[in-house]
Amino acid sequence: MPSSAAASAREILTRLHDVMAGRNPAQAKLNAVVGIIAEAMDSEVCSIYLLREGVLELFATRGLDQAAVHVTKLALGEGLVGTIAEDVEVLNLDEAASHPDFAYKPETGEERYHSFAGVPIIRRERAVGVLAVQHSEQRRYQDVEIEALQTVAMVLSELIANAGLIDTAAAASNRPQSTAAVRLLGQKLVEGMGSGYAVFHQPRIVVEHTVAEDIDAERHRVYAAFDKMREQIDRMTREAEFGVGGEHEEVLQTYKMFAYDEGWARRINEAIDSGLTAEAAIERVQQRTRQRMRQIDDPLLADRMHDLEDLSNRLLRIVSGQMGTAAQLGLRQDTILIARNLGPAELLEYDKRRLKGVVLEEGSLTAHVTIVARAMGVPVLGRVRDVRRLIAEGDLLLLDSVAGNVFARPSAAMEEAFEAKLALRQKRKAAFAALRDVPPETQDGHRITLMVNAGLRDDVAALDITGADGIGLFRTEFQFLVSATLPQRERQQRLYKEVLDAAGDRPVIFRTVDIGGDKALPYLNKADADEENPAMGWRALRLALDRDGLMKVQARALIEAAAGRTLNVMFPMVSEAWEFAEAKALFEAQRHWLGQRGRRLPVEIRYGAMLEVPALAEQLDLLLPEIDFLSVGTNDLTQFLFAADRANPKLAERYDWLSPSILRFLARVIAPAREAGVTLAVCGEMGGRPLEAMALIGLGIDRLSITPAAIGPIKAMVRSLDHAACRAYVAELVARPPRDMRAALTDWAGAHGVDLA
Repeated sequence: MPSSAAASAREILTRLHDVMAGRNPAQAKLNAVVGIIAEAMDSEVCSIYLLREGVLELFATRGLDQAAVHVTKLALGEGLVGTIAEDVEVLNLDEAASHPDFAYKPETGEERYHSFAGVPIIRRERAVGVLAVQHSEQRRYQDVEIEALQTVAMVLSELIANAGLIDTAAAASNRPQSTAAVRLLGQKLVEGMGSGYAVFHQPRIVVEHTVAEDIDAERHRVYAAFDKMREQIDRMTREAEFGVGGEHEEVLQTYKMFAYDEGWARRINEAIDSGLTAEAAIERVQQRTRQRMRQIDDPLLADRMHDLEDLSNRLLRIVSGQMGTAAQLGLRQDTILIARNLGPAELLEYDKRRLKGVVLEEGSLTAHVTIVARAMGVPVLGRVRDVRRLIAEGDLLLLDSVAGNVFARPSAAMEEAFEAKLALRQKRKAAFAALRDVPPETQDGHRITLMVNAGLRDDVAALDITGADGIGLFRTEFQFLVSATLPQRERQQRLYKEVLDAAGDRPVIFRTVDIGGDKALPYLNKADADEENPAMGWRALRLALDRDGLMKVQARALIEAAAGRTLNVMFPMVSEAWEFAEAKALFEAQRHWLGQRGRRLPVEIRYGAMLEVPALAEQLDLLLPEIDFLSVGTNDLTQFLFAADRANPKLAERYDWLSPSILRFLARVIAPAREAGVTLAVCGEMGGRPLEAMALIGLGIDRLSITPAAIGPIKAMVRSLDHAACRAYVAELVARPPRDMRAALTDWAGAHGVDLA
């Protein structure tokens, strides 16, 4: 390929600058642009398609038949060009016709061209057109060429906007068209209810000038903006108030690390070197980040990219002089904040007295902003599609993240129902709080052990709030997931000791790290994360035994933290008995090593395993004699039994925890565990739902480890239950399953006065 094909974006922009500054009509400018790009990239074809009335129209081309200009049109999603615009993604193909979305338009005369590369022309975060190049030879365009195309596409967005060629009809469709009430669905990120008026986190900053006049001046503007941004972040992290301690502090430190990341600053400077203004360079790097986010399957890595997106927005506002986020302007009334996404520091700027909730178009359970919002006690609903299109600034919103919805512009009847539900929720919470010191005993005197799941230091406070019996599952991996580097032994030890100190004489079961697979860490070998099905891959105990250095460090940290106390250790995702034996031997070797050096040791180490992989049930005769306790992880177990990933919305409702398959499988595990004298518990969402928990108790489960919020409802259910009657009925159902197990259990609970509220 000739060297001219790798022409820098700066060379192209220099020529485009003269075109844009000229007085020629817009069509003449576009005609000149395609010629410049085709020549600079040594491509036989360069074409520009613009969105007009919802359809992509060929506006200018060098190399295709000129008669096709303003004649060839493609719907969004039609052909390669339509796919690029719809997905806002880059396509780079050495054989265009082999792509499943290829659509041949005979009037263009493009049949003799094989290679194809196209990038979206983006304005206000949506595609308003497509820039494409083609070549008769079969070849993939180089990364430097794609970068150049994307940079040119940014400049084109300015040109077509100034020329009035933006599709105003499509832009208008992004605004709410109705004042009627609407219900939007989403994912519960932080539980709670709240009402307030919609406030958009920030107005969109539109970059009006993309081509730099003085590159050195633009670079100095960016340096100054970085200094100001870092000063803001330092101040916010110092002044954040949630109380003492908590994993959110580590989140903020990780966020601060991104603010000082030299790699990010270098990429922005490289974009300025290509000939862009400071604002355009920041947005260019931000667009690249968004495209990478859409390609990242691992939610934890995507969350880190969200932090970088947040910082980009902050930097862009500083350099453009547009600092008016809703936080800076101040909240004047009860507010539900609306955003595509938020970073943790962004949320900290808001007045907690008036911030009643957050609704995000994106977001996830593991996002840093979710952790901080939980610490602030602010309910958050995420994954709400089109929220910024369907909700207008100032709309009254009723947010119920528990139910996974938000109502916009509610009717008087909706408001009344919401207030009644909120009052009932507060009343129920007060009733559950009154049960804090009451034991979870059934009506016929059978004691059920209720423990909580935890993963943060602050979660331990739930023991006193709920009156739980202990922590049945402490997820140690969270410290690894929010850290930018592998946590040192001393840091791990400090966390574990603080948890044990806070728990007092109540037991804490530490699960060793469940990382890898769908919980990939950036500081581990990326090759370990490249799996088609990471949830069932190289993760948890499999990875820890392979990377035994990581597990040895954690073992030493746990053993030293539990000095003078009982240490309960549980290994995740055990699939065969030898894996448990190998993990236990590793811990015992570390205990021996520490003992030889005179370190104070735990008085006892109790070892357990998580039954999440169905295959382990076939080796219980080998495993049970070696363990002190067994915990059934219903979340993973269920998806493995049904081959249905609960994260996939198409499969999420394809199985039921109360199906005969689940209940019969659990019954097969309960009997041998009881016979061996091994303590058996259920960890996971199944145990935190009253009806499902009733079925588990009916099977013979006496120990549940659930979310703190579920302790009250489950305790109320237990205290209304006749244990013996429930055991007899569930045994009958499992032996002869009805067509609808859930309906049968619900009817029985209603007839016997079981509290399932």
